[in-house]
Amino acid sequence: MKQLHGIAASRGIAIAKAYCLVESDLQVEKKTVADIPKEIERFQSALAASKEELEAIREKAEKEMGVEEAAIFNAQILVSSDPELIDSVENNIKENQLNAESSLEEIANQFITMLEQLDNEYMRERASDIRDVTKRILSHLLDVKVVNLSMINEEVIMIANDLTPSDTAQLNRQFVKAFVTNIGGRTSHSAIMARSMEIPAVVGAEGAVEQVRDGDLVIVDGVKGEVHINPSEDVVAAYKQQQKEMELEKKELEKLLNEKTVTADGEHIELAANIGTPADLAGVKANGAEGIGLYRTEFLYMDRDQLPTEEEQFTAYKKVLEEMNGLPVVVRTLDVGGDKELPYLQLPKEMNPFLGLRAVRLCLKEQEMFRTQLRALLRASKFGSLKIMFPMIATIDEFRHAKSILEEEKQKLVSNNIEVADNIEVGIMVEIPSTAVQADVFAKEVDFFSIGTNDLIQYTMAADRMNETVSYLYQPCNPAILRLVKMVIDAAHNEGKIAGMCGEMAGDETAIPLLLGLGLDEFSMSASSILKSRKLISQLKMSDMKELANEAVGMATAEEVVNAVMNRVQTVNI
Repeated sequence: MKQLHGIAASRGIAIAKAYCLVESDLQVEKKTVADIPKEIERFQSALAASKEELEAIREKAEKEMGVEEAAIFNAQILVSSDPELIDSVENNIKENQLNAESSLEEIANQFITMLEQLDNEYMRERASDIRDVTKRILSHLLDVKVVNLSMINEEVIMIANDLTPSDTAQLNRQFVKAFVTNIGGRTSHSAIMARSMEIPAVVGAEGAVEQVRDGDLVIVDGVKGEVHINPSEDVVAAYKQQQKEMELEKKELEKLLNEKTVTADGEHIELAANIGTPADLAGVKANGAEGIGLYRTEFLYMDRDQLPTEEEQFTAYKKVLEEMNGLPVVVRTLDVGGDKELPYLQLPKEMNPFLGLRAVRLCLKEQEMFRTQLRALLRASKFGSLKIMFPMIATIDEFRHAKSILEEEKQKLVSNNIEVADNIEVGIMVEIPSTAVQADVFAKEVDFFSIGTNDLIQYTMAADRMNETVSYLYQPCNPAILRLVKMVIDAAHNEGKIAGMCGEMAGDETAIPLLLGLGLDEFSMSASSILKSRKLISQLKMSDMKELANEAVGMATAEEVVNAVMNRVQTVNI
């Protein structure tokens, strides 16, 4: 048995076979060929294999997701049978004596370029189908396995160097029981998604990709941050017992499902959930969230070849608002950049993308993209209680500019007799130290604050939260962070506004007592953390936590603060 250690990113125990994610290399080498009939036969064989795969996938998708959802594969099957495309590839092989791979890539790119230039949404979508089908045919020509994460149909533990946000968005939680990555930290997006999906995860487990093989039996301990490879029967039995105990604990917590979140001395606190897609709503409801404190809309833009349309976005926002049945939903406008890339935007490479053209900065530059999202949000607003939040705001001018664009789009819709809610609150994410320091200025103009501690901590401590070598500097309980949080909360309350938190710190059991004491109004976290947090809060007195927080902001180190919390709440059973 081998054992790896990493960072416990998402609680839980999982036992399953390993599924090793290896990126497919579809690099094409241009060659001339002498045997033309043989090359055409290679192309036809790869084409036939691709069609067979697509038909099998469509059949499976119809059974598991329904006919409507499987319809996308009909379009791809049509592409794989398109005589114009096939004839053009074969003629290119004959006339230029090209190998099948480069001939296919050349012709497919011509078709894709032509379709993408048309002012017709349906035809632009066909370009995307051609791209996907071409990738599939190339995989057969090059004898390379192309991974389709959404089609995994057995229980596995995903092993990867890292998982991108689009990778995690494809994972089917019914079959992917956990994942392990070589790199990453507790606040990497793969870790955040694991908590949202309520599956165990260990990140920063150096050597996982090199030491684990497909089919190895793996245990992921998302509590201790351990990974066991081909464990003994005794170890498996011990972990199965732990799984049972955790299930019992979960059942106990479910008794709090429909309860309000109230401190031991009667103060009501709002516990909301962070989500990435409408599919996360099941977890939100199953854990008794009192609203959505952060809807990360960037997942609508990922794992695709072009920007989502206004209608696609409207449908997604409407679904979330309707299903939350009048509870507040805070939607963050597009937040890409840093470790979240959209290749089809073709943005220039930056020396430091975390400090570059990202989030609201990108939206203010690419205004048509921004306006499309805002129109979709405004149209959806009448279906629930919508709040709009701008990310990465650094100056009051940025907020004013973003809000003015929102107002312009609202007036256009109203003038066209399109109904828009008249009570939409507009706030900002506080994740830049300058914004926290100037919170008193912002509080006069925003409707609410939501503190994004993942970035606020890394910018304040000058330490990349994705870098394991400086992970020790990711200190939510550092007095400097607590002072910034206090500034924001006090500034909001002085203007009669609400201060929430949507960073991972909001669900941290050590930080919760401090945040209560600092006066935080809304805690938004991974849905899986809500019931545990509700139980903890119910056992804490607000008066005691205020005293604790006042002491903590005057301390010198994060260690001192953590020890103070432990000493104060040591009798609380969580």
